[in-house]
Amino acid sequence: MKPRFNYDDVVQVRSTASSDSRPGARGWVVGVFDTRPGPYFDKFPEGVVYTIEFEDGSSLEIHEQDLEASGP
Repeated sequence: MKPRFNYDDVVQVRSTASSDSRPGARGWVVGVFDTRPGPYFDKFPEGVVYTIEFEDGSSLEIHEQDLEASGP
């Protein structure tokens, strides 16, 4: 599956994402996982998972379905 976003893209967590994914927060793509490098990723549905770094410097792994493009 081809990733929708690339490194350094600015994204926003969709409002429908789970509360632990920080809905509405804006961040930058700092990791793209289109294959599953370990069992940690089993908790996500099939598809691409991204590491998102938020404006406060924290980061989370978030599935592609929970992200949308955001302006610069």
